[in-house]
Amino acid sequence: MSHHLFLLSPSDTPLYALTHHSSKPKQTVPSPLAANLPAWSTTGFSHRLAALSGASSATQQSTTEPTKVGAGQDRDVIHLIANASLDAVEDGMQKDGAMYMKGVDKFNEWTISAFVTPGNTKLLLLHEAKNDDGIRNFFMDVWELYVKTAANPFHSAYTPIGSPVFDARVRASAKRYL
Repeated sequence: MSHHLFLLSPSDTPLYALTHHSSKPKQTVPSPLAANLPAWSTTGFSHRLAALSGASSATQQSTTEPTKVGAGQDRDVIHLIANASLDAVEDGMQKDGAMYMKGVDKFNEWTISAFVTPGNTKLLLLHEAKNDDGIRNFFMDVWELYVKTAANPFHSAYTPIGSPVFDARVRASAKRYL
């Protein structure tokens, strides 16, 4: 199961991106419809659906395809999904003004959760499984790390974050909470 974090400046320019592959098992909720169907019918359907949607498994990778990031999506599609969800994030900001917005948008198997700082910096997380408390705690840790980085007088709010210490701490937080 993979998670994709994006930090965006107030002008929506990318500041930091992270792809984290979690070793925690994905929590699946059985569908009431699938419980009434035989196992062979749902398995065949899921393989056909995956083939039609363009998703590929690890055994079907070829050298001519772009690098797969997770769940059969390449890196460009993941960035596109994150940028497309910005409208939903801004709508959510105007409605209730909450900093943490869970499940603000959904695209296929990806759910987008957002965290907007008081300075209008946006943290977007694309995830597959529901883990509300872990995602909230992860956002709080990343926000704290971002504030410490932004307090550096040599760092501008609109320049990408290239600090290896920031990267290592965000990865450690992702490993702990996601």
